[in-house]
Amino acid sequence: MARGSTLPAPRRGLRGAIAYRGGEGMLAWAFHRISGIAVWSFLVLHVIDIFLVGANPEAYDHLLQFYSSPPGRVMETLLGAALFYHALNGMRIVVMDLWPALTAYHRQLWRIVWVTFFALGLPGAYIILKPIWELAK
Repeated sequence: MARGSTLPAPRRGLRGAIAYRGGEGMLAWAFHRISGIAVWSFLVLHVIDIFLVGANPEAYDHLLQFYSSPPGRVMETLLGAALFYHALNGMRIVVMDLWPALTAYHRQLWRIVWVTFFALGLPGAYIILKPIWELAK
C-alpha cells in the first residue's frame, strides 16, 4: 500500500460478514466449484445405479421410474445445467491459460459463457421438461 493510504473500515455485524465483495471472477470460481460438485455427485449416483443393474434389478427399475417422474426430470435438467456451465466455464479458463493476454477480458468472456449457456441451455431444458407439461394436460 502507498504511504498515507488507509484501509477501508471493516464491516461490522452479520450483514458485513456475509456481504459479497468479489467480482465476476469470484462468482465464476464459485459457480465452477458448485457445478463441479454437482457433476461429481451425479457420477457417484451413476456408479450406484449401474451397480443396481446386476445387484438388484427391481431397485434399478424403481430408480428408472423416479428418473422419469417430474422430480427426476427437474434433477436431470439441473444436472444438464451444471454440466453445461462447468464445460463452458472450463473452456473459458483454457482459453485464458493458452492466451494469457485474454485475461484482461475475463469479464467479457464470462458474459459470453452466460449468453451461450442461456441461448443453448433453455431449449435443452425445455426438451427435458416437456414431458412434465404433457402429463399435466
